[in-house]
Amino acid sequence: MIKLLGFIGATVGGAIGWWLGEQIGGTMTAFVVSTIGTGAGIYYGRRIGTELQP
Repeated sequence: MIKLLGFIGATVGGAIGWWLGEQIGGTMTAFVVSTIGTGAGIYYGRRIGTELQP
């Protein structure tokens, strides 16, 4: 479950980061912000997964 939530967090974080970066600048900005969003999504997804574990 932890890995699944990490994967979902990475996907959602990357998509949000790409959209936000595209609003701010061009493709390179979107790539950098998407990378940061992916990392944050993995972190928070796995953190939620460990808190939900009994």
